[in-house]
Amino acid sequence: MKIGELSRLTGASIRSLRYYEEKGLITPYRMENGYREYSPFTVEQVNTIRFYLELGLSTDEIAGFLHCVLTRQEAFCREIVPVYRKKLAELEGQISLLTRIKSNLEDRIRYIAEQNPQLLEE
Repeated sequence: MKIGELSRLTGASIRSLRYYEEKGLITPYRMENGYREYSPFTVEQVNTIRFYLELGLSTDEIAGFLHCVLTRQEAFCREIVPVYRKKLAELEGQISLLTRIKSNLEDRIRYIAEQNPQLLEE
């Protein structure tokens, strides 16, 4: 199948598909005329890549375990647990930072309300 059909079947943009190829996540065959030709299995590969991207993982992180999850079940891929733990720790750090920022903003609004309540009437 051509890149346009792969894009249509997966919902991934042609630009994203070319990026996945550049990162070594998918590998098309090259026809004599230079066109990319993708196997039907590439649809599953792209859908799997997009799933992990939606979990917040980078293409470099995905590259470390993609082959395993495509050939076995995720639960049997030891490479994936450290990636998940690292991502979870990153998210917990971001949540903590955002919580502090939110608290600081709430404090500033309270302070302003105490000093000049008219500003908050808008």
